[in-house]
Amino acid sequence: MTAEILNPQEQKGANADDGILSLVRTDVIDMVAYQSARREQSGGNVWLNANEQGGNNVYTQAIEQLNRYPDFQPSALIQAYADYAKVQSRQVLATRGADEAIEVLIRTFCEPNKDSIVICPPTYGMYAISAKGHLTNVKTVPLNRERQLDIAALATQIGSCKLVFICSPNNPTGDLINQNDIISTLDMFLGKALVVVDEAYIDYCPEASCVELLEKYPNLVILRTLSKAFGLAGLRCGFALANSTVIELMSKIIAPYPIAKPVADIACSALASDATLLLKRQIKQTITLRQDIAETLARLPWVENVFPANANFILFRVMNIKICEQLFSEMSRNGVLIRNQSKQLTLENCLRVSIGSADELAEFKRLLTGFVPDN
Repeated sequence: MTAEILNPQEQKGANADDGILSLVRTDVIDMVAYQSARREQSGGNVWLNANEQGGNNVYTQAIEQLNRYPDFQPSALIQAYADYAKVQSRQVLATRGADEAIEVLIRTFCEPNKDSIVICPPTYGMYAISAKGHLTNVKTVPLNRERQLDIAALATQIGSCKLVFICSPNNPTGDLINQNDIISTLDMFLGKALVVVDEAYIDYCPEASCVELLEKYPNLVILRTLSKAFGLAGLRCGFALANSTVIELMSKIIAPYPIAKPVADIACSALASDATLLLKRQIKQTITLRQDIAETLARLPWVENVFPANANFILFRVMNIKICEQLFSEMSRNGVLIRNQSKQLTLENCLRVSIGSADELAEFKRLLTGFVPDN
C-alpha cells in the first residue's frame, strides 16, 4: 500500500496520497480508527448508543446537552476555522491546542525507537519533549547566525527523519523564518518527510503565513491555535492544516472526542465575523504596546539587543548573566513574571516579556526603568 516516492517535480502534480503514505507508520495505514458512537452515527433524536446518562445533571442544566459526547470534529467549528484560514474544511483537524497536534503528528508518523524528527533551535521546547515521550529521536539543526534556517545542514538530514519542525514567528526569538527557505525545505523533503510549520503567532503577521503553499506541497502541515492573538489560552483549542490524506491519518490517532462542546461553542463565537473584526483591533493594540516596550528597552544602557518582534512578546539581551539574573529576580520579587531564556541555544543573557494588558506593561515599565544593575 506504500506509494512510490516521486521526484519533486512529479510529486507536485501528483495525488496528495503519493509520498505521504510512504512516511506514515506502516501499522497506521491499515489501522481502523476507533469509531465512537458520535463518529459512527449521526442524526436521530433518541440517543441510546454511547452509554450516556439521560438528561442534564444539576450542574449543567443551563448548558445544552453536556450529558452527550461532542462530535468528533464539530462541523461548525471546522468550517469556521477553514473560512478564517482560507482553506477547505477537509484540510482542517481541530485539536486540544497546537500541542496535541504536535503529539498526534509524532504518534502518526514516527515509529518508537526507530524514527527521528528535526528541530531548529532556539525554538519551541515541546517538539523535543513530545518526541522523547514517544521514544522518537531528536536531531538538532540550529538556526544560523541570522536566526534563519541552515539549509545546507538541513539537507544532510534528508532520508533520516520523518518530521521537520519550523516555528515562524519563532518562539522564543520572535523572528519570521524566510519563506523562500521554507519553500526550499519543502522541496528538499518532498516525499521524504513532512515539514511542520508552527504558526501559533501568525495572526500578528498574517501576510507571512505559509497557508497558500498547502495546495502545492502535500508534505506541508501548518499548526494554528486560538491561544495567542485570540486570547483563549484557557480554552485549549488548536488546529492542524494539511492535505486531506494527512488529516485522515491523524484522525486515526487522535482521541475520540478531542473538542469539548463548550470549547467548540466558544471557539465558533470567537471565529464569527464580528468577533474577528474585534480581534484585528486587539492585534493592533498589542502591536502598539509592543513597540512602546521595545523602544523603552532600547533606551536602557545595559540592554545589548532587542530582537525583532513579530508576535505578542519581546526577547531582549542584557550585557551579562549577572544583570540578567538580577532583573529577573527583581521582577519576580515585585510580582511581575517574565521568562529567562538564557539556557536556550545562542540566547545567553536573554529575557522574554509577553505583551500583556496596558496596566500590566505599565508596571513592567515602572520596574524596568527603576532598575539599577549592581556593579
